[in-house]
Amino acid sequence: MTAAAHPDWRVFASSEALAEGLADVLAAALTEAIKRRGKAFLALSGGTTPKRFFAALSRRSLDWSRVTVTLVDERFVGEDSPRSNAALVRGALLTGAAATARFVPLYRPAADVEAGAAEASSVLSELPWPLDVAALGMGIDGHTASFFPDATDAAALDPNNPSTVAAVHAQSAGEPRLTLTLPRLVEAGLIAVHIEGAEKRAVLERALSTEANLPVRRVFDHASHPVQIYWAP
Repeated sequence: MTAAAHPDWRVFASSEALAEGLADVLAAALTEAIKRRGKAFLALSGGTTPKRFFAALSRRSLDWSRVTVTLVDERFVGEDSPRSNAALVRGALLTGAAATARFVPLYRPAADVEAGAAEASSVLSELPWPLDVAALGMGIDGHTASFFPDATDAAALDPNNPSTVAAVHAQSAGEPRLTLTLPRLVEAGLIAVHIEGAEKRAVLERALSTEANLPVRRVFDHASHPVQIYWAP
């Protein structure tokens, strides 16, 4: 039975309540990982939805110096771009005590996104896998990470892909992307999908029932542990 068959919905009354609740859960998971193996490994998604959650997580009391943070996915842009997920994480999460965490971005100033993905894959392969926590978002087209429905290459979603990072080209993505591959994401000890609004809830419900072709469904079908869904209206 896949995780899609029995989705684990955690419903909150507001975006603020969701941010605080999700921060509590992730902080507890990171603390447990530190106790168990002396370190913790977290992958975060960008976009507009998680900014409040990042700020809440940055205020949680844990040994941030033992936490490694990376990104679920990234646009092929430098941190001086307003579309950079790395810049978002640095500004919203890595402040105060959380600034002592080790941050390993995906973007590298390579000749093209394929070369950037190869370099990032090499660097990230040395990190303390598997992920303890993967925090995912979802677009209204059913994409998560940079797994887009109109991607021209299916390598990122290949459950047997040995690479850590893949390049993605999709017209709907705007620019080329870098993403952790499906195998790296679904082995995480905790996978949390953070969405807000009625439209995204309807899309995710369809993905978990009648529209199994939507990319987000692949995470539920291949996850090592039940996926938790965090939603507010």
